[in-house]
Amino acid sequence: MNRTMEVLQTVLPVLLMLGIGMLCRARKLISREGVNALKSVVVNIALPAVLLNAFATTRYTLMDVVIPLMMFGVCLAAWALGKAAGKALKLPSRFVPFLTTGFEAGMLGYALFNMLYGSARTAEFARIDLGQVLFVFTLYKLLLGFGGKEKADLGGLLKEMALSPIILAIAAGVLLGATGLYRALEPSGLAGVFDACTGFISAPTSAIILLTIGYDLVLSDIPWRETGKVVALRYGIMLVLGAAFIGLMRLLWPEANLTAATVVMFILPPPFVLPVFADDADQRVYVSSALSVSTVVAIAGFGVLAALGI
Repeated sequence: MNRTMEVLQTVLPVLLMLGIGMLCRARKLISREGVNALKSVVVNIALPAVLLNAFATTRYTLMDVVIPLMMFGVCLAAWALGKAAGKALKLPSRFVPFLTTGFEAGMLGYALFNMLYGSARTAEFARIDLGQVLFVFTLYKLLLGFGGKEKADLGGLLKEMALSPIILAIAAGVLLGATGLYRALEPSGLAGVFDACTGFISAPTSAIILLTIGYDLVLSDIPWRETGKVVALRYGIMLVLGAAFIGLMRLLWPEANLTAATVVMFILPPPFVLPVFADDADQRVYVSSALSVSTVVAIAGFGVLAALGI
């Protein structure tokens, strides 16, 4: 019975906030503009505070350089496998390889990970996230541009990355952590003030994220046959690459405690920004449907992890 209560304590808040988000859409309690504003608060203020603290409090080793490179390679491999498999299976959309790579860590992953393992372990997830963030902000968007009607703008992408609050927060956090400045502030108590400020700003992150996801989670009118194919393809690729990634990490760093963070990362859906790049209405429906179903799969995976206590 105690275990059941523990699972409910973890899973029920997630389902509750998703339900509230769906209710807000159905009853028009929040407008589309309001939800977009909430997303902006998360992406530009709350989530950067989470990442700033996570990277500032990390103790850096060679592993923190190699793991992001490994994750970048995983994302590139997933894209290549998705492209090859999409052609072999004759899947209709140019977005298939983009639906089989990248992870929506910002708008979902951190919320789920913190619900499962607590904010004290956020740095574990941030370690895994860094490589895929760099991939999504650079090569992912560049490849999307090359395949679409608009020309890819490398300069624009680099400017967007340089000015992104998420990237700036990661860079500042790494600077504070890797130089030892954060630890140098601990004796004076200023590190505690820093933690209190970032903790206060980031406190509503999970609840807001889950509410906005619930608002956008529409499962009606999904072309289930075609959507099911690409979602199954994604998670088949993630299963293979995730197992390889965990195996390699355990071989290189047996003492590292990153398996939970890796599992959460690899159950996540593709980046939610993808429909913006869809060229026409049919493609937007295809991409949005795949994102919705992948999100449901991720929530279900979250429930399984909570039940198993991994």
